[in-house]
Amino acid sequence: MLYAIIATDAENSLEKRLSNRPAHLARLEQLKSEGRLILAGPHPAVDSNDPGPAGFSGSLIVAEFESLFAAQQWADADPFRTAGVYVSVAVKPFKLTLP
Repeated sequence: MLYAIIATDAENSLEKRLSNRPAHLARLEQLKSEGRLILAGPHPAVDSNDPGPAGFSGSLIVAEFESLFAAQQWADADPFRTAGVYVSVAVKPFKLTLP
């Protein structure tokens, strides 16, 4: 089943985000190589694809997992979570309707 992982960044976490980005992306690349990643990306803190020093307000990942528990475990082990980039993470079942 698909699950949406909806994360909110801690304030002033851009430096932590940038330093932990390679490890975060490696985990996403693994999901992608397994054919389980639907989409992933950050929410810019301002209305721009390149928010510069404003940074990001959070992230959205939609991926396939065996269960809600497995999705939550994966989210909890994310480098952004363990490094304190994410102040909160919600994991919810997701039903893809379009496209």
